This record gives sequence, structure tokens and C-alpha cells, in this order.
Amino acid sequence: MQLPPKVTPRAFARLAEIGAAGQGQALRVAVEGGGCSGFQYEIKLDQPASDDLVLEGEGERVVVNSVSLPFLAGATIDFTEELIGARFVIENPNASSSCGCGISFSM
Repeated sequence: MQLPPKVTPRAFARLAEIGAAGQGQALRVAVEGGGCSGFQYEIKLDQPASDDLVLEGEGERVVVNSVSLPFLAGATIDFTEELIGARFVIENPNASSSCGCGISFSM
């Protein structure tokens, strides 16, 4: 059995700050082919679909489609603020390598 991704309290707090749930939106985290390492993350606000895994916390939701779940098994979805900017990040134990931007990875 694959472990679902986890979402940090900091990521849920950021979703609350931007009012995602108030707009009927959830943070969608998906994996697509492409990027400089073979796969890339797509992270955006979106409407939940009926076949999504829904992760809830602090009144906010993060959704992952069924195709992306195997790529995100055991991953952690977080939010970080650095000098170069603020963004949602994925710590993925399934990735064998990733590019410098952290958006694309290989398995």
C-alpha cells in the first residue's frame, strides 16, 4: 500500500492566507511528463474533481489526481519563503534527482 502525500501546517496556513477555500478552490498538485528531468510538478488552485484524493487541514484542501498519486507516495507538500521568493514545494522520496528549480524531477 502506498502512503498518501502529507501536507504541512505551513502549507495549509498559506492556503488560508490566500483564501483558497473561501473561493471554492483547493491546491492541486499533479505530476506531468516534461521538464528538464523527465517529470514536472503542476501546482495551481483548482476545483476538486470527483476522483481526487482530498487532503484537508485548517479548513483548506489539497487535491491530487489518481494518476499522480503513485509519483507522490510518501511525499510532503510544504510552503517556503526565501529571499528569492515564496512557493509551494514538494519533498518527494520517489525522486532520484531533481533540477535546480525543484519543479522537475526524475525517478
